[in-house]
Amino acid sequence: MNIQLAIQHGTNILINKRINTAKLDAEILMAKALKKDRKYIILNNKEDLDGKDLKYFNKLIKERASYKPIAQIINKKFFWNNEFFVNENTLIPRPDTEAIVEQVLKLTKHKNMMNILDIGVGSGCILLSILKERKNFYGTGIDISKNALDICKINAKRLKVYGRAKLYKSDIDKFVEANYDLIISNPPYIKSCELKYLESDVVKFEPKLALDGGVDGLSEIRKVIKKSSELIKKNGKFVLEIGFNQKNKVVKLLKEKGFYINCTLKDLALNDRCIVSTKI
Repeated sequence: MNIQLAIQHGTNILINKRINTAKLDAEILMAKALKKDRKYIILNNKEDLDGKDLKYFNKLIKERASYKPIAQIINKKFFWNNEFFVNENTLIPRPDTEAIVEQVLKLTKHKNMMNILDIGVGSGCILLSILKERKNFYGTGIDISKNALDICKINAKRLKVYGRAKLYKSDIDKFVEANYDLIISNPPYIKSCELKYLESDVVKFEPKLALDGGVDGLSEIRKVIKKSSELIKKNGKFVLEIGFNQKNKVVKLLKEKGFYINCTLKDLALNDRCIVSTKI
């Protein structure tokens, strides 16, 4: 069987599973099976496959047909300007979260040196993207998952920012190192009762720890806001990702803890997604 026929067969399997990106996914998985890029796959689609490569490709298609996310199968996801290593231990970086990076880079345009804290650092996609762009900035990432921190460490080394990133396994409640110029966080903010309604590739394969925001979706956000108000410098900036319907409640929580609201950022679907505030 040649590449084209194998991809078509794989695409049909994924279409039957109602996977919208079936052809693209099949091409990406073929590229992984052959250890080539997607361009090679498209330009050499008449090339015959050997039995071993075809068997491996079919195994990858089977994984995707079970709704395992493509990023977890190929162990990488592009975010901002970099490729990040990911697996089942961290949330897969989302394009919507790039709004945090974009905003931080705007806020720090004329800053020479800053000390940043990322609460719930996960794969490191937010913090490390910022450190890559700002050569004199230093970052601290905390997470309660050791596995997530191991992945963040891999990404910090790949992006060559490991010397400027400190990583700690800690719950935000127990973290005491203070005096940050900037705090960023993308905490869990989905209501516990709504987790079961998420898409299959999310609810079955991504860590519940990174998604579950408690009964009202705000339990982790409350903790992050309370602790951030203690760890941040006066006039320090706090950039927080939120759920699409949480703006009013989160604004109230921020104001109660001494933050002035600068602006709210919308995501690609024009939903409220991030709140930028200043400690007063």
